Amino acid sequence: MCPVSDQSNPSADIVIVGAGIVGLSMAQALKARFPDRSLLVVDKEPGTGRHASGRNSGVLHSGLYYPTESLKAKLCVDGARQLRHYCQTRQLPLRDCGKLLVPTSPADEEQLRLLHNRAQTNGVRVELVDQAILNRMEPNANPNAPFALYSPDTAVFDPQRVLAQLQAELEQAGVAFLFGQPIHHIDDERRHLSTPNHHIRYGMLINCAGAYADCLAHQCGVGQAYTLMPFKGLYYELADTSALTFNHLIYPVPDLRVPFLGVHVTLSASNKVYFGPTAIPALGREQYAGLAGIDWTQLPLNLALMGRQYLRNEQGFRTMAHQEALRFLKPKFVQAAQALVPSLTSSDLRPSQKVGIRAQLFNRKRQQLEMDFIVARGAHSIHVLNAVSPAFTSAFSFAAFVLDSGLD
Repeated sequence: MCPVSDQSNPSADIVIVGAGIVGLSMAQALKARFPDRSLLVVDKEPGTGRHASGRNSGVLHSGLYYPTESLKAKLCVDGARQLRHYCQTRQLPLRDCGKLLVPTSPADEEQLRLLHNRAQTNGVRVELVDQAILNRMEPNANPNAPFALYSPDTAVFDPQRVLAQLQAELEQAGVAFLFGQPIHHIDDERRHLSTPNHHIRYGMLINCAGAYADCLAHQCGVGQAYTLMPFKGLYYELADTSALTFNHLIYPVPDLRVPFLGVHVTLSASNKVYFGPTAIPALGREQYAGLAGIDWTQLPLNLALMGRQYLRNEQGFRTMAHQEALRFLKPKFVQAAQALVPSLTSSDLRPSQKVGIRAQLFNRKRQQLEMDFIVARGAHSIHVLNAVSPAFTSAFSFAAFVLDSGLD
């Protein structure tokens, strides 16, 4: 087969749906292993990375959070090494700033030691630093913290530059792209999909559609137990008038029952400083602002799922919901940030245009959020169902993992 993007009936040996980091990394790995196979990447947007990937925080994670037996733990460390190498060899922005996990209450200290042990088991470089060293490293961090966990290999990069570089290299290698084409229907038995302007035949379909991966999987008879539960991440930026300066990323000790890390301080490759994100339940898969993006057809189901989780308080959902709903208000957001940076004031922060949607997978059968990466297979398809953080960091190793698992 040979993909032809300017005809109404293109075809390809392998069609990838989704031009985010997972889809592009999958295309890169496939082209390296199977250079003679034709490859077509299809996306409903006009370009690459218009959602989670392009709105990514840009943190190159070290892999210290994840349970040792999880895919996240197995793939993040190697993925971080590969992404670092990719940025360095292409001279893309990469800022080695390191990360500090700072306890904000006495109850955090035991959790911090657990993370220290977990990181070492995962092969992640970490160091417990005492109060005096913490105060020297990060004078604006909580001065009362008795110690902190330092991750020297955490860095920041520019997600948009990485995506643009990958697209350019893939196009040069002969990978075809078809933008502005949402998938209307998939017949996985007949290896056929349709978009508004095209009927596409494929040998193998790889679904990397992010926030819509569950919808496409369901059309292929895969992942019926799963549905998406979207969460919105809002940020503030450090105002230009602020006298505060930061040398490292600063994170609170997370509640490991939920997949969110709490309000933290993030440096960027462009030298901006962000505070956030929130983890507010969103009313649509693309509800970035106001009423725009609300999915009115899915809203009743999402509200019912969230209400049930709230009543059951699975994975600390009720506690998280109370905290996050209040952080929509700036005074409460500032209060959360002050747990890490006590000298912070409301005037130090200004609203940011940076908004993201976390496409968190929910297991209806087990009635809980899925915490790890999930991949499922159809008749002639592979479906990446849960590619949430640290998916960008892990993308190169994740693609290799999927291919190692077998491709017809």
